[in-house]
Amino acid sequence: MELAIFLGTLFFFMAFGIPLAIVLVLCAIVLMAHSGMWDSMIIPNTMIDAADNYPLMAIPFFVFAGEIMAAGGLSKRVVALAQLLVGRIRGGLGYAAIVSSIIFAGLMGSSVGEAAALGGLLLPMMKQVGYNDGRAGAVIASGAILGPIIPPSTNFIILGATISGLSITKLFMIGLMPGIFIGLALMLIWFFIVRIDNYKDTHTFTAKEVFHIVKDSTPAFLMPVLLLGGIRFGVFTPTEGGAFAAIYAILVCMLYYRELPLRELIRVSAVAARTTAVVMFIVVAASAVGWFITIAQIPQHVVSLFSPLIDSPKLLLCAIMLFLLAMGMIMDLTPNVLIFAPVFYPLIEQAHIDPYYFGLLFILNLGIGVITPPVGTVLYVISGIGEINFAKLVKKMAPFLLVEITMLFILLFFPDLSLTPMHWLMGE
Repeated sequence: MELAIFLGTLFFFMAFGIPLAIVLVLCAIVLMAHSGMWDSMIIPNTMIDAADNYPLMAIPFFVFAGEIMAAGGLSKRVVALAQLLVGRIRGGLGYAAIVSSIIFAGLMGSSVGEAAALGGLLLPMMKQVGYNDGRAGAVIASGAILGPIIPPSTNFIILGATISGLSITKLFMIGLMPGIFIGLALMLIWFFIVRIDNYKDTHTFTAKEVFHIVKDSTPAFLMPVLLLGGIRFGVFTPTEGGAFAAIYAILVCMLYYRELPLRELIRVSAVAARTTAVVMFIVVAASAVGWFITIAQIPQHVVSLFSPLIDSPKLLLCAIMLFLLAMGMIMDLTPNVLIFAPVFYPLIEQAHIDPYYFGLLFILNLGIGVITPPVGTVLYVISGIGEINFAKLVKKMAPFLLVEITMLFILLFFPDLSLTPMHWLMGE
């Protein structure tokens, strides 16, 4: 009953276009009234307690670093490096978009930020060489889901902060290789699309250009290497790694590239502060809802609902994945993580499923939601930046979406593809 009230209230208020953080607070109020525990201080106290969480301090740092890199010239260096690596292959700009997504995911950790940065750079170039605009937008959007998977992922940080006992470092490491596998799968489907759409673009570079691109892009490429290496070998925690990323981005963009003047840094800081405020408001509002969900014993109800499948972990995971695919279509990634992670993790523990393996499937599944209508935020970003008809973009997304859902279930049925690289990277 409580679960039905929560979901009904959630979708009712969302239908009016109310901002999601406010919707979550309203859901908390409705659940509080239903429980008969009316106390005006429960919700604000729960929200304050939720904000007092050390791992969440990494979010403003990584958001700040991402905004600096987008404004300070790193984006175009990443694209140039990707073109250097794959540009001479037929359909090179599409391959470059996917390679750029893999590299950029290691810089930003955000699907929307990645789509905005790469879309602004690559869409005009793709249209200039004759790409169908819907197809060009689709290949960039499909790569954007790597942002929540390849570290440093803000969604893995939120998941680690939401579920006590999870190591954010391990979550980072389990996402690295599957993210690369998905990127390779996207490149494979692009190989066939290039021949179906008859794209023939290639790009070659002189020796002088190669030297310049490598020299120029090395600081950008080094950042995820230094960041992940520092976290893996205990030089700094993920939160301290966020601070390192922000400082590194400032130094590179202001002193090495010299494309980020002080005035622009102030503007970028304000943008990052607003973005962080929105994310944190959603986090604390969802925590208030989560408190009432726990009090109402909704996780126990979910456990009882799925209990017939506990003895069959693969069937249980399939059922959860199908449910999350549906939820990803109607609600954004971050609130889905905050609402459903505390609900499903007790069930995962009872089924003796590795929590990090489930965390990867969980974030990847909900990440696919950002490129599925009707709520897919990345689709709206790409559509707006490239002035692409939304329906046309959704139609051209179909093969990429099919590949990513297929990869989700391949990872589900073959857990060693993610667990073995994680144990190797962690030295276990």
